[in-house]
Parts: sequence; structure tokens; C-alpha cells
Amino acid sequence: MGDETQQSEQKQKFSMALLYYGFVVVLFLYSLKVLFGSRKFRNLPPGPFAYPIVGNLLQLEQPFHRYFTRLSKKHGKVFSLWFGNRLIIVASDLPVVQECFTKNDTVLANRPHFLLGKHISYNNSTILHSCYGEHWRHLRRILSLEVVSTHRLNASYEIRRDELTKLLQKLARFSRNDFTKVDLKSMVMETSLNTMMRLVSGKRFYGDDCDVSDVEKAKEFRGILREMVSLAGVNNRGDFLPFLRWFDLDNLEKRLKNIGKRIDAFLQSLIDEIRASNKTTNTMISQLLVQQRTQPEQYSDQIIKGLCMSMLLAGTDTSALTLEWGMANLLNHPEVLKRAKEELDTHVGSDRLVDESDMSKLPYEEIDMTEAKGITISRQNPLEVMCKARQIPAIMDLY
Repeated sequence: MGDETQQSEQKQKFSMALLYYGFVVVLFLYSLKVLFGSRKFRNLPPGPFAYPIVGNLLQLEQPFHRYFTRLSKKHGKVFSLWFGNRLIIVASDLPVVQECFTKNDTVLANRPHFLLGKHISYNNSTILHSCYGEHWRHLRRILSLEVVSTHRLNASYEIRRDELTKLLQKLARFSRNDFTKVDLKSMVMETSLNTMMRLVSGKRFYGDDCDVSDVEKAKEFRGILREMVSLAGVNNRGDFLPFLRWFDLDNLEKRLKNIGKRIDAFLQSLIDEIRASNKTTNTMISQLLVQQRTQPEQYSDQIIKGLCMSMLLAGTDTSALTLEWGMANLLNHPEVLKRAKEELDTHVGSDRLVDESDMSKLPYEEIDMTEAKGITISRQNPLEVMCKARQIPAIMDLY
């Protein structure tokens, strides 16, 4: 009996050792593939030394924009990094950026596919994550005609102005007695979400005067959006090191699946509610449901939900972050703030609010907002291209 137990333990140890060394061999072979496979890219932009398997992931430092600035000073305006098995090209040179996004705009039109797009963006089928092709062009056509056309923008002008007025009134209440610190990003985020939801469904979901009679539904929406925006900013290790997807160490995929189901159910409830009302309004969902009656396949519920999702993801947190950066830049450069104020006093005055039609007369303000936009979202190219005598290989991410 003792011999059998000993033999069983030895077999178990042997199996564990075999599994361990097998895993090491697989990682070693994978490293060789990355190292020798990258030799064919002999004209890549320069970059820091990349370790096997993990690449430059362990070298990253916060904040990223300052880290990238240091790298650009050392390696040049265009440099390359390896995030695990993903090749990253970072471009901060205007001529190169123009060549990438004008001459090669269709080649670089795709977005890299991450776990987020799989579970929240209907398996990368929304306009934010789908590959350039017929489906993407169809979604873009819908947005151009039904959402951001001149007619739609003019029709939604009062919504934008009303939400901006509410934001300014809130800021005025905070500073009524004296100067005070405010969390500008959260306020702008609330304004952006209310604006977007009024455009999409005709309802406000934030603030004391929200239009949603069901308090729990408004609370649910705020919780969903808070978690969705939080997960959208999380870097998944499995996106760069695919073998880690097998383990899901931080339960990220489980959380993404859960929030994907919740936001899908919420958006479906909005569609069903507007469909059941049998009323045609100027909201995005209502207008798309009108088109659905004659073109059900081209305007399916999933396509409508995907467009709503794209509007929420692309038009809320990004807007708040851009404005926050813009205000921070102005406060850190008093001479620029002074010049901006002088331009506003000259062309607008102090007896009314700035109007959208005033922007053409405020070139300095437009420059400030352009500077605040900062780093662009990543693009992925399916084909190899050449930019300024540098090789931009296929299947890499461009920032």
C-alpha cells in the first residue's frame, strides 16, 4: 500500500514537472518567434530595447504622455514599441501624421480588436470597432444622415444650449460667495451624458430635474455608465499577452460580459419603450425606428443599440476629458488665458453667452481646443505602408 502511494506521488510530481517545463518550452519558442520574426522589419522606427514575450510593457511609466515625450526626444518623433505581441508605432511628427491619415487614411482606418469590443460593442460590429468595409460605411452613412447631419444638429441646438446653461448655473451656485474648487470633469461628464441621452432617447438621467420618473432606472443607468467607462479605460493583459486570456486573473472578461448584457438590456428597453409609444419624435432612436419599418435588416435593433453605444462611449468621457485638459492648460498658462479672455470680450462681450455661431470669429479659442485633444485613439493597418522612408508593417497599432 505504501509503495503504491509513493508511486502515485512520484507520477504526480512527474506530471507537474512535465507541465512546468512544457510551459517554459512554449514560452521560449514563442520568444524566438517574436525575436526572429521581427527581423524582417528591418526598417522599423527606432525604439527602446524590448524584452522577450512582454516587450516594453514592464518599462512603461505613468503618465504615458510624458513617458512618450521622453522616448521621442531619445529615439525621434516616430518610434516603435512592443506591447507583448503587438507592435506599436507612436507618431508625434506632423508630416508623418498627415501622411498616415491623409495619403493612407483608408489603410489605417481600422481599430485594433480588444476584449472590450467583443463584449460591449457586439463582437466589434459597432462603428467604433468594426473593420473598414461595407458594414462600416453603412454605419457611417446612418450617422451622417440621421445623427450628425446639418438638419439634425440644427434641430438639437436647443438641447445643447439648455444643458450648457444648466452647467453654468451650477458652477455659478458653487462660486456665489467666493472662489472654490470644483470637480469640473464630473460636472462636464454629467452635462455630456444628459446631452447625449436627450439626443438619443429624449430623457435626462442626471441631476435633480431628470426626466426619468423611475428613480431606480435612472440610478441603474448611472451605475452602468460608471462601470462601463471605468472598464473602457482598463488595459487587459490578455490583449497584449494572449495566453493570459486562458486564466482571466482579474475577472475582467467576466465583468465585461456582465456589463455588456446590462447595457444591452437597458438600451433594448429604451427602444421598446419608444416603439410602444407609437410617436415619432426628433430623437435618434425614434428616427431610426422610422427607417426600420421599411428597411428592417439595415436598421435592426442591434445596429440601433450599437450606434447608441458608440455615441455614449465616444461622446461623453472623451468630451469631459478634453475640456478638463483644455482648462488645465489655460490655468497653467496665464498669458494664454488672458489672450483668450480678450478675444471673447472683443467678439462676444459680457452681456450674452458664447454661441456656436461665434466660433468662426474665435480662432484662438479653436487653437486652444485643438491643443487640448492630445493623443489620438489607436489605429490598426491591415496592409504594409511606407511613411517617410519608414516601414509601417501590417497588423500594428498606430498612435
